Amino acid sequence: MTETNKSPSPSEGVADQTRRRWLLGTVAGAAALGGAGLAWWRYQPHAMVPQVETALWAAEFADLDSKPLAMQALRGKPLLLNFWATWCPPCVEELPLLSAFYQENAAKGWQVLGLAVDQIDPVKRFLVKTPVSFPVAMAGVSGMELVKSLGNLSGGLPFTVVLGSDGSVLHRKMGKVSSEDLRAWAELT
Repeated sequence: MTETNKSPSPSEGVADQTRRRWLLGTVAGAAALGGAGLAWWRYQPHAMVPQVETALWAAEFADLDSKPLAMQALRGKPLLLNFWATWCPPCVEELPLLSAFYQENAAKGWQVLGLAVDQIDPVKRFLVKTPVSFPVAMAGVSGMELVKSLGNLSGGLPFTVVLGSDGSVLHRKMGKVSSEDLRAWAELT
């Protein structure tokens, strides 16, 4: 018996390389799309827990002087509710925008409330250095349960909820707000 060693022709080698590159590109593209889809799904607000609006308006938070701030006192006017923390860079970056939004729209009835998912001492120190024009209250760690019940399953910050004069949730946004977001929200009510 004679064994024949046949080496691939140069054109077959090029075709194999082309197929491997195409296959590798397809697999990489599918992985990228899958990852992007998962990230999009994870960072989109999901369905809210039933009756969360009722629970939100019944909630009470401590202000920076440890006095109770009842959400019910804010009902009847549009409200931008922002969950943030001092240790969250995008939260800190958006605070001047939110402060400007409040100053520009307070005369139109808009309210803004910052709910710090943080400890009171770091919040107080932060606000001395970087004051805001709107009230801030302490949601603390339990604020994360409220965030999740509002549809932010990942618990990411910042998280902003826009409530109408009637108390209903009009919009929710995970991540840093933009000037465009604020302009659009100002037109909601």
